[in-house]
Amino acid sequence: MNSRVLRIELRRSVAPWAGVVVLAPALAFLYLLNGAWWSGTTAWTAQWTPLALWTRSLLFYVWPLAVGLGALQGLRDHRSKMSELLTSTPRPARHRAATLAGATAITLASAFALLVLAGGVQVLAHTEYTHLGWLPISLVGALFLVAGAVLGMGAGRALPSPLTPPALAMGAFVFTALMHMSLGRTETATADGFPNSEPNRVSLLSPTVEDAREAFVTLSASVHVGQTLWLLGMAGTGFALLVAATRRARLTALTPVLAGAAIALLILPTDPRRMYVVDEAAAELVCDGPVCVTKTQQARLADLAGPGKEALRQLHGALGGQAPVSIRENTAVLPEGSTPQWSRKTVLLDFDDDIVAAAKGEELTRALIAKGMVPGCTPVGWSGFGGDEYAQTVAVGWVLGDLKPLGGTSARMRHEVEAKTRPVWKELNALPRAGQLSRINAMRDAALSCEGDPFEVLSGGASR
Repeated sequence: MNSRVLRIELRRSVAPWAGVVVLAPALAFLYLLNGAWWSGTTAWTAQWTPLALWTRSLLFYVWPLAVGLGALQGLRDHRSKMSELLTSTPRPARHRAATLAGATAITLASAFALLVLAGGVQVLAHTEYTHLGWLPISLVGALFLVAGAVLGMGAGRALPSPLTPPALAMGAFVFTALMHMSLGRTETATADGFPNSEPNRVSLLSPTVEDAREAFVTLSASVHVGQTLWLLGMAGTGFALLVAATRRARLTALTPVLAGAAIALLILPTDPRRMYVVDEAAAELVCDGPVCVTKTQQARLADLAGPGKEALRQLHGALGGQAPVSIRENTAVLPEGSTPQWSRKTVLLDFDDDIVAAAKGEELTRALIAKGMVPGCTPVGWSGFGGDEYAQTVAVGWVLGDLKPLGGTSARMRHEVEAKTRPVWKELNALPRAGQLSRINAMRDAALSCEGDPFEVLSGGASR
C-alpha cells in the first residue's frame, strides 16, 4: 500500500470520520464533565500512569463506536454494488483489504495518540517523574480500537445488512458493560465481612480498565501480553472475513479470535493483585531525613519536609518514646472495602486525604499530627465522617494546646465538630498528666488497631 493509494482511500472512506468520532467525544468527556479524573494525585493530567489508565477507561464508550464504524466501512462495496466487479479484477483481495483496514487503523491510532498527547503535555507541566512504564497501557488501548474496527469491517463484509453496524456497536457496548459490571466481576468479602467486587480474568478481555486508584499502580506485564494476543486474534479474524469469499472460509476465519481468546485466558492472571500491581520504580521512596515520599510525588517533598519534621518533634514532645519517628507516603495497595493497616512508629501519608490535600505550612503540620495520632479506619475506597475525625481534632488540640477544626473540614461540619469535641477536650485537659496520657495511649491503641471507636475511648468510654 503506497502513499498515493492511502490518500485516495482516506478521501473516499469513512476512516477520517472514525478518528473524529473517537477523539471528539473522548475530549468532550474529559474536559466538560467533572469527575475523579480531574482531582487528586490520580488526575489524568497529574501523572503518566493515571493518564494512560483514564484514557483507556474511555474505551468503554468509544470502542463500540469504532466497531460500528468499522462495520459501516465494511459495507461500502455492497452499498455501491461493486462486489462482483471487484472480485473479477486481478488484484488480490488481501491487497484491497489491507488498504481498507490500513486507512482506518491509521486514523484510529492517530486519534487515540492525540488524546494521550493532549493529556501528556499537561502531565509534563505537573510532575518531575517521567518514565515509559505507562506506554504499554496506551499502545494496547490503540490496538483495541484498531482490532475492533477491523473485526467490524470483516463482519460488515460477511453480513452486508444496514442493521449490521448498529447491531455490532450495541453488541460491543453490551459486551464491555457486562465485562465491567457482572460477568467480569467476582463478588467477594473482605476479612471484616464487608461485601466487595473484584475484576476477574475474563474482565481483561474488555478494552476498559479499572479507575486509577494510586499513581504508582499499573497493569502487569502478563495483562499486556494476554490482551495483545487476544487483539491480534480479533484483528486476524476481521481481516480473514474481509478476504473470505465462501461460507466455509468465513467459518474458518473465526479461528484466530477463538484461539486468541483461549490463549489469552491461559496467560491473563486470575488474582486481581496480579492484574493491578505496584510499579516498584514509581513507588521507590525519596527522603529528606525522616520524611519520605514516592518518586511520583517527589516534587512535594520540599514543602512536606519542614512541616513533617515539626510534626514529629511535637509528637515526640507529647508522647515521648511512644511517638512515631518517621513520615512516609503510604504505598500499601489493599482491596477496596478492607480495613487500613497502620504503623505505630511511622506516620503513613496519603496526599489525597482530605485533611492533607490542601494543607500547607502550619496546617500541614496539624494534619500530620492528626494522622500520627488517629490515622483513620474508614474502609479502603469508602468515605465517611465521624468518630475518627472528632478524635483527630481533640488529639491535635491536646498536642498543640489549642482546639480548632482541621483543614479540609467543610464549613457545614465545623459547628458540629466544635460542639462534639470541645467538651471532651476540656475534660481531657482537666485530668492529671498521667490520666491524660492514659487516655491518649488507649485512644491510639484503638485507632491504630481499628478496633473500637477512638473518640469513645478519648471520652472516657462514653460517646459525646
